[in-house]
Amino acid sequence: MSNDKIPSPENDPNVSTLADLPEEVPNELPHHSKFIDKHAILEKNATLLLVASFAVVTIGGIVEIAPLFWLENTIEEVEGVRPYSPLELAGRDIYIREGCYVCHSQMIRPMRDEVERYGHYSLAAESMYDHPFQWGSKRTGPDLARVGGRYSDEWHVDHFTDPQSVVPESIMPKYDYLLRAQLDPADIGPLMATHRFVGVPYSDEMIENAAADMRVQVEPFGDWDALLERYPGAQTRNFDGQEALTEMDALIAYMQMLGTTVDFSTFIADESR
Repeated sequence: MSNDKIPSPENDPNVSTLADLPEEVPNELPHHSKFIDKHAILEKNATLLLVASFAVVTIGGIVEIAPLFWLENTIEEVEGVRPYSPLELAGRDIYIREGCYVCHSQMIRPMRDEVERYGHYSLAAESMYDHPFQWGSKRTGPDLARVGGRYSDEWHVDHFTDPQSVVPESIMPKYDYLLRAQLDPADIGPLMATHRFVGVPYSDEMIENAAADMRVQVEPFGDWDALLERYPGAQTRNFDGQEALTEMDALIAYMQMLGTTVDFSTFIADESR
């Protein structure tokens, strides 16, 4: 740009000079843009800042949440997804109790590196009966959304008993006491009733037969017909190889069903949603 096209400071609206207002610092923001400094009023008044922040969060929340009440369904229903069986539900509670969620997420994001390593990206429907859900981004260990069927029951028993015996670099603590901790089937009915209260569609029949279903799922030669009718696809066998019904049975049953309810070879996403 030639010098004759450069405006003088006195005529440049983006330059403040002593000729404009003596109290202004030359070459700082011009006096006609000083309105942007009004945020100082909020910064100096804690009560006003709190009120303004609450107003912004309220408006944003209404904009994001209110439309959901006019949608028929916010989660795409996927064939195969079902409530947890009594044994799987007990195993999930043990998983949460032992803090497994702190190091393992159950959320595969739709990115190439994650899909190639862990499998199909996670669907919201797969967690529709989870209270609370196990999504997250913290991974000290691998994501477990598709761990079901990847390892044998014996591998899981060894892994929980002594993690370093199968993964030498693992920093996971030992959970061998789960083999000695026996489950009381009488506790599972009230737990399922609580989950029904928050929206899980457990029927009266499911709750009435909860204790029996928990026992029969680990019996090597059990009568599984009624169980499988209530929980299609539930895996039935002695998971830890012991006669007693243990917390290890429940935890492995939960591990082995993760990611197995949806047949992704036939799954087609509903693009209209």
